[in-house]
Amino acid sequence: MKYYVEVNGREREVELTERLGELSATVDGKSVQLSYEDVDNLGQLMVHSEGRSYGVSVEGDANRVGITIAGHLYDVQIEDERERAANAAERAASKSGGLVKSLMPGIVVSILVEPGQTVEAGQPLLILEAMKMQNEIDAPSAGVVSEIHVKQGEAVGAGAKLVMLASPEEAAGE
Repeated sequence: MKYYVEVNGREREVELTERLGELSATVDGKSVQLSYEDVDNLGQLMVHSEGRSYGVSVEGDANRVGITIAGHLYDVQIEDERERAANAAERAASKSGGLVKSLMPGIVVSILVEPGQTVEAGQPLLILEAMKMQNEIDAPSAGVVSEIHVKQGEAVGAGAKLVMLASPEEAAGE
């Protein structure tokens, strides 16, 4: 199956095939040697790639996950071929705005924006502490902060609503 994977804003095309327990992966047309072991059925994996092993923590849902490798957090969005086609029209209609959700459980350390504020894609919206690390939660696209669903010091779960962004057109009432 072919997937379109966005990692921290950078898109990759990934094709995965599993046959007889063996995983074959191609990333941007390049074959990658890859295998994994589920450590605890709770999102902890041991990934083996190109002769190296990595402890990987995965939290989120089938479309958006937070992956932590060696203390580094990666925001990963995943679409398969069918989802990509179905979502193309929706993306064209709404080039900015939308709901920003938490990728993992944590505590809101700081809120960096306020309602009515215009933000650019990649601009930090808030700081979320998870697994003893502070992570900036960035705006996925340009927009205007229409709602903030959390308060400083609040504990949130994976998938919790954090901030609602409206497109600049929506905010202007067009």
